[in-house]
Formats: sequence, structure tokens, C-alpha cells
Amino acid sequence: FHYRTVGEGTTVVFQHGLGGDVDQPFGLFTPPVGFRLLAVDCRGHGQTRPLGDPSRLAIADFADDLLALLGYLDIDEAIVGGISMGAAVTLNFSLRYPERVLGLIQSRVAWLEGPNHDNARRFSLIARLIRKEGPQQGRQIFQDSDEYQQVLRESTDTAASLLGQFDHPRAEETALKLERIPLDSPYRSMEELCGIRVPTLVLANRQDPVHPYQFGESVAQAIPAAELQELTPKSICVERHRADVQRYITEFLERNFR
Repeated sequence: FHYRTVGEGTTVVFQHGLGGDVDQPFGLFTPPVGFRLLAVDCRGHGQTRPLGDPSRLAIADFADDLLALLGYLDIDEAIVGGISMGAAVTLNFSLRYPERVLGLIQSRVAWLEGPNHDNARRFSLIARLIRKEGPQQGRQIFQDSDEYQQVLRESTDTAASLLGQFDHPRAEETALKLERIPLDSPYRSMEELCGIRVPTLVLANRQDPVHPYQFGESVAQAIPAAELQELTPKSICVERHRADVQRYITEFLERNFR
């Protein structure tokens, strides 16, 4: 497992999304004084290799891997969070290992109860094209597809992110993750979220078909101590989106954990 950490103080885990790596959270957030940022490349992602048991390409297994990493680093408690898949992993972690969680950050939620079938359709198509046509030819076929064109009309950034799945240096080896993970789920019932009692920050943006704003609203409403903040969509301005993430997380940390 490849992981990265920077800063000193209370640990803030911030996990990447599907197809990403530790560069994603580190490119969005720099920890303020008194906090340490930690992220790990999940199985099938980034510099974590080999792929390992394909059956462990699952949200709960990624949460267990995070638990093992915290144990390895002698971290008893942490503020945990992530982006998209990373949000799902750390939400699952919070539900199953609440004694290890000081706070929770959910950025661009992609799941509610059960699988997100729209995302499963998109990512399964990408995986099939990678395996059947290879990354380069598959990318072109996907770019010409109705599925891609529909996303492009809603969000240029989301469309670019989907195309980026073809550019992964181990795209063929790890394509299975694009089929398995969207069909998984961090929890089975919204009622489970009512048991989360730690300070929680939910970040959501509009103009994003993979991460509907309503998903963030629903999670924020279900968690008793949650606050919801709206991010500038990356399709409008990437720099403003990044600045929003930095500001809202910094304010959340300094307000609740100083």
C-alpha cells in the first residue's frame, strides 16, 4: 500500500475517488497548523500493487485497509473523509469503527442506499471497452458514445474525469474496479446514518451527474451533527472549487477540533 502524509498534529484522512490516487486529495487540501493530512492509494489505484484478490475490490475492504494503515501508523483516532468513493469508504469506516472516528468529511457523495445504477452503467461501459478494445481505442469509442455525450452536456469536468479512466497506467489490469465498486454500497439504509454522532461536514456541488447535489443534501439531513456546504462546480471554475474545499474543511477543523 502506498500512502502519503504531511503536517503534524491531529490526523485528517482524506481519501481519493474511483480511479484516483493520493494526488487528488493532496491537490485539493493543505492541512492548517496543528493537523496532519493522510491519504492512501486504495487497492487497484495509484502506486498500491499488486491488484491482489479481486473480490476485495469493495468499499468495506477499503475501509478495513484504512483501519490496518491507522494501526500500522499507531493512530488511535482520526478525522476521516474523502471524495466520492473516498467519502463512501470513510462513511463505511465511521459506521463500523466509530471508536476510531473524531469527525467525518463527505465531499461529492456518489452513493445513497444501495448501488448507484447510473454510475454503475457508465463505469461498466468504460471497463468493457478497456478490456475489449484496449485503453486507446476504447477511449475513442466511449467519447463517441451517447453515454459520454449526455454527461458532456451536463458537466465538461465530469466528462473529462470519465475519459481519464482510460489513461490510468494500469487501466487493463485494474479495470475490474470500475465494475465492482459502483455496484457496491457504503451502507444499506439511511437510518444507519442517524447513529453517527461526530461533527460532520458534507460538501456538494451542482452540475455533476456522477455526484448529484441531492445526495449530499440527503446525507447531511440524515447525520444529526452534519453541516452542508455548497462547492463551486469544477465545470465553472476549478480554482474556485479547490479554494472552496480548502476553506470549508479548514473552517470545519478549526471550529471543532482546536
